Amino acid sequence: MLGPIFYREASVAPKRPKTFVARGVYVLSLFTLLCTGYLVLDGSRSLATSGDSARFGGWMFTLLAPLQLLVLSSLAAVGAAASVAQEKDRRTLILLLLTRLSGFEIVAGKLSATLLAPFTLLLSALPLFLVLPILGGVSPTQVGGVFLVTAVTILFAGSVGTVIGLWREKTFQAIAMTVLSLLTYLGIGEILASQMQGIPETVRLAIAPARALAAAASPMSSLSPETFSAIAGFVVTTFGLSIAVLVTGILRVRVWNPSRELRIKVTEDEEKLETKEAQVSWRAREPKPVWDNPILWREVCTWAYGRKVMIIRVAFALLFCVIAAIIQFQIEDGVAYEAGGRIGRALPAATLPLAGLGVISLVLVNALAVNSVTNERDGLALDLLLVTDLSPSEFVFGKLMGVIYVGKEMIVTPLLLLIYLAIQDVMSYENMVYAILGAVILFTFVIMLGIHCGLNYVSGRTAILNSIGTVFFLCVGIAICMTIMVSFRGAFQLQLAPFLVMILGGGAALFASLGWRNPSSAIFFASFGLPLVTFYAITQFLLQTDHLYVFVALLSGYVFTTAAMMIPALSEFDVSLERGRGAVGDEN
Repeated sequence: MLGPIFYREASVAPKRPKTFVARGVYVLSLFTLLCTGYLVLDGSRSLATSGDSARFGGWMFTLLAPLQLLVLSSLAAVGAAASVAQEKDRRTLILLLLTRLSGFEIVAGKLSATLLAPFTLLLSALPLFLVLPILGGVSPTQVGGVFLVTAVTILFAGSVGTVIGLWREKTFQAIAMTVLSLLTYLGIGEILASQMQGIPETVRLAIAPARALAAAASPMSSLSPETFSAIAGFVVTTFGLSIAVLVTGILRVRVWNPSRELRIKVTEDEEKLETKEAQVSWRAREPKPVWDNPILWREVCTWAYGRKVMIIRVAFALLFCVIAAIIQFQIEDGVAYEAGGRIGRALPAATLPLAGLGVISLVLVNALAVNSVTNERDGLALDLLLVTDLSPSEFVFGKLMGVIYVGKEMIVTPLLLLIYLAIQDVMSYENMVYAILGAVILFTFVIMLGIHCGLNYVSGRTAILNSIGTVFFLCVGIAICMTIMVSFRGAFQLQLAPFLVMILGGGAALFASLGWRNPSSAIFFASFGLPLVTFYAITQFLLQTDHLYVFVALLSGYVFTTAAMMIPALSEFDVSLERGRGAVGDEN
């Protein structure tokens, strides 16, 4: 029914060890979070009564449910866009279009093959979630509602990623447009749901995934028919949108592909060329002056990532305007001037929108950096570069500076917003300097991380998922740990031990991701030290102490990690090319 693309992936996936490793690591991570929450709570208040157990089970359910939605929907969206873009980069999508496969078999086959991983992870976590009703505070109906909302959201995210991947030519364009499109959809849904107060809940939650998940996780979902109808309305609406997006891709797949860049057309000028001399003069062009660093010249002076990258810049500019407008409203209302209290109290009002913009910028710049290398490999240009007299420093710094130039809008706009906050006296000029320098350090780190993963992973999709996964863990994973600490409000010295278990586990995962091919002592110390540094920096920020400690922590941890990835690339320039031509199918 779904075609040979899906059947091939379904038959090959069980033979890969990483399939079962991913499931085990995912369930183990959720179980570790559950155990961490229990140890933190037990350090301040034991689960002596059934009421305590029920409150603990309900709270952990409300924490794990949105985390699962965020992780799996992100994996589906980015994985689908990267998978299709990789087919384009390797020119294998054109071969699929030349076969007898229908548009449905190509589009639905790629989508279903990509969604195998997130859906199997979702089913693997079901037994763990069904343990929570045993603790109390959660009913099986809530678990079923949450999993149903998560499943249709994963389907929608994967459909958007697949269709945008078929539409856009470059990998970075596909990933960036997918991320920005889903964020726009999420923002529109939240705005409409908050503004439509007099409309029934079924209509308000129809396109608001976060609110629909909260409604499904609420105890009222098993008691209130209105809440049940709202969840059902969201499921039907999201499923219908997924089908509509999928149908659009099916109808347009052979219109969008092959792209105009690959089509050979005879222009009017060629038809007018009749004489041999005219043909020679038309084909001979003056050579373009190239800089001393040809890598940097290509990144700056050519459309290395496609001309449609301007759409991404415009979309990000619109997102920046929305966040800037939110902060401006906070300034006018005076909410932005309210200082954050001690741990357990509210943070400064401008923290959340500013942090959201910063995380989005980091993810997009990281995706741009990893694609700057994987595009060279998939286009078979990296092999040619390695046999030239190009030095490692020219390649690494050329890519580094090139990514900064191409993604300058994503880097500069958050910094301008920090300067504006200092001018409006929302933050001091001293903290502004710390924040700007810290942002520069983080942007340099994510760019070098993308280049490092691009050089060490043969498959472009694997490199993208590992690179973005590392950024996701450092930005979201540590924040989840801090959320547990803030919510339980126990003594810090009692909570540190269980958090060390979680952080050390994350360090082991980082070492497996960054040093699996060329492990070194520097990568080892950086992998285990970076989560601790991030944990310390977030703790100091939550405590609202001297922000110099936060900056020094970021400076020491992320600069060391950046150097640990950069120095081997400059000295050895060891690029992963083995298995590159023979294991393409295994990696996919």
